[in-house]
Amino acid sequence: MVFACRVWPFLVALALCAQTQFLPLKDVRPGMRGIGRTVFSGDRVEEFQVEILGVMENVWPKQSLILARLSGGPLAKTGILQGMSGSPVYIGGRLAGAVAMSFPFSKEPIAGIRPIEDMLRPGPESRPKPARTQVSLLGRDLTQVFPEPASLMTGGSKLMDIATPITFGGFTRNTLDLFAPRLRALGLDPQQGATAGGRLASRFGKPSDLQPGSMISIELLSGDMSVGADGTVTYIDGQKLYAFGHRLLSVGATELPFARADVLTVLPNLQSSFKISTPKEWMGTITGDRSTAVSGRLGQRAATVPVAISVARSAGEAEKSAYRIEMVNDRFLAPLLVQMCISSVLDATERSMGAASFLVKGEIQFKGAAAPLKIDDMYAGDLNTAMQASLGVAAPLAYALQSGFQSLELKNISLNLEVFDAKRQLTIDRVWPSGREVRPGENVDLGVVLVGENGTEVVRKVTYRVPAGSALGPLYFTVADGAVTNLAEYRQFLSNPPKSVSQLVSFLNGLRTNTRAYVRVWRPAPAYNIEGENFPDPPPSAALILSRSEAAAGNLSPSQNSKLAELEIGAGDMVITGSKTVQVEVKE
Repeated sequence: MVFACRVWPFLVALALCAQTQFLPLKDVRPGMRGIGRTVFSGDRVEEFQVEILGVMENVWPKQSLILARLSGGPLAKTGILQGMSGSPVYIGGRLAGAVAMSFPFSKEPIAGIRPIEDMLRPGPESRPKPARTQVSLLGRDLTQVFPEPASLMTGGSKLMDIATPITFGGFTRNTLDLFAPRLRALGLDPQQGATAGGRLASRFGKPSDLQPGSMISIELLSGDMSVGADGTVTYIDGQKLYAFGHRLLSVGATELPFARADVLTVLPNLQSSFKISTPKEWMGTITGDRSTAVSGRLGQRAATVPVAISVARSAGEAEKSAYRIEMVNDRFLAPLLVQMCISSVLDATERSMGAASFLVKGEIQFKGAAAPLKIDDMYAGDLNTAMQASLGVAAPLAYALQSGFQSLELKNISLNLEVFDAKRQLTIDRVWPSGREVRPGENVDLGVVLVGENGTEVVRKVTYRVPAGSALGPLYFTVADGAVTNLAEYRQFLSNPPKSVSQLVSFLNGLRTNTRAYVRVWRPAPAYNIEGENFPDPPPSAALILSRSEAAAGNLSPSQNSKLAELEIGAGDMVITGSKTVQVEVKE
């Protein structure tokens, strides 16, 4: 008891001492002056001056912002720099917060400073069970899962999170131009150059090499293609690190490797000046990405996903281009990064403009799935075909990773791409049945004409036997490409989402390829999907029971097009497009 009485005052004193290193927001007053710390060149942390203009109270729920004028160093010439996000601000030797926001096109370096207590507010340290998101296999923009950066209007101008400079290495200019508008909408400013991560040594740097004001780069990709997002360290508490003063992309609990970075130079720009930096050595892992800060741990190695992509110009080509990449293992970022990588690899073949065809094969392996996700499709067109092919891989990957299964994590990705200097495409032109009437137990012969770019016609025939005892009435045959057929299946699948990882992967592997036409035999009658299995046109008594169980489960109404059978029509390595429907009458 005596020992406890002696130790307790000492512990209280330690706590009070620790608290005095921070300046609470309630003590910040207009007119206060302080200093900020950041890197303008190399790895040397330099000081700049800060004049507090006031506090903007409760600008977001439970969040306020300090408004300040900065000066010193190159700031009079450059204004607020991209890459300064996270630069710590001290008043009277105590940490008040981090430079986080700015006014675009401002004539003065006026900054919004994130209060340190908001940055230190605890967030999740481990990845929570993933919630099912509104990812669609039909979506064209994988950035829609990310929220827009924080901003607010003041005095007729918009105060925004300082854009995060994100540097791409090994990517084509055309790829960055295609993705730049979406990335900028998320608060990222893409730049092309040789200053992204590339191949950093596997060793870790010393924790003492980092201090508040140091530059770091979050390496989303490294290897033959690299992507790095740059910002500044605000505060280090033992092995814990806080930086940026705002989010990267608000992915929450995550695992992103980061490196210490050197600043090569600062570049004044009329719209927004920025630092040009290069990563030097690994330092740790970003474990949290929240609206007020990114946080991480020094010395912790992040698990990454190996991605292998090979590309050949034509069938049988001996020499192939190969790319070896390490990618962050994040269920939101990975699909977008994969899409950009594939788009750039295909664009580098110089077939992004004009007639071209791309064959994409490979597999995506997951830690929590017995079977891999198979990739086998072909794309043809005259414009942006590379974007179509990249989305054909990234969309099902996003759907899988964001379907709510915690056990489903990326293991590795292996893709083989083949490029053809021609538009290898056929269009469904005409479809006709052998007769307009048929009896149960008889055959329906279906003729299909596929037309190529040069007018060449390819004729295919398939046969469907109408089952004995089939209901009388109209019977439809829809001959369609893989995309149209997948749409019909996907709409039905939405009414009964996958209940297991194996069911999810099985559904994705069952998606139709673009190199075939599919004959869907159907009639206008209810169909039900139970545990992933299709039950077309059940007897009235069974339909009544099924409809009640579906309603009780909160599922959508049954499909009104009951698929009876599906037949395939192949045409080699040619993309088939289009859709045609014909009708026959089943009579006695």
